[in-house]
Amino acid sequence: MTHYRIHPIVMGTKIFDKTMMTYQYGFGQQYTIPIYCWYLEGGDQKILVDTGEMSPIQSPDREKAIGGRIYTFEQGLERFGLTPADIDVVIHTHLHNDHCENDYKCENAKFYVHARELEAIHNPHPLDFRYLEDYICDVEENGQVQAVTGDCELAAGISVFHTPAHSPGGMSVAVETDAGTAVITGFCVIDENFNPPREIQAMELEVIPPGTHVNVYEAYDILMDVKQKADILLPLHEPRFAGIDSIG
Repeated sequence: MTHYRIHPIVMGTKIFDKTMMTYQYGFGQQYTIPIYCWYLEGGDQKILVDTGEMSPIQSPDREKAIGGRIYTFEQGLERFGLTPADIDVVIHTHLHNDHCENDYKCENAKFYVHARELEAIHNPHPLDFRYLEDYICDVEENGQVQAVTGDCELAAGISVFHTPAHSPGGMSVAVETDAGTAVITGFCVIDENFNPPREIQAMELEVIPPGTHVNVYEAYDILMDVKQKADILLPLHEPRFAGIDSIG
């Protein structure tokens, strides 16, 4: 089986109330999250998970808050001797704008997106303002998008499974590494969602659902399932990865 090294690349940040990540926990706490593009190094294809923000704010304050450097898409890929045109595959966890703003630059890539996420971006619920279909129009019109309808293997050592905790078509990505199976979550969370503080555990809660969710009860169960499947958990917005070069 092909094994990979996972490289988290910060391609943006957001600052908001912590409860946007941790449901009903952290009210009033300002929190900065990194927005990642994940480069999966290994095998015979150049594979990314998500593409990040188009024009990230690159400031000392934000880099200090997350503990790592913030890159543009081109700068981040250049670290590995790549350009957007070199990318063969992009796997999308979901299609909220901060995860797909650089899609159009990957002119030679195939994009894997869950079918329900494609439906959502073209006909979003009024409450979900994070979908902006302009960011995927180019790759759709070019025939680069392939809809995923079920759990499946996309490449040797890389599989996806439907995890609609944060969005209807969220997909988590399981990646085989030398250290075990790493799962990049298909929903926006941090470490604390999977490892709650003692006061949350005292309420007999084993995980904290995402602050933004489709159905909070189902989200709880999805996080429990992902936690059991992964040897290495990679919450989609965990700041500690911002200063790490590679995982696995």
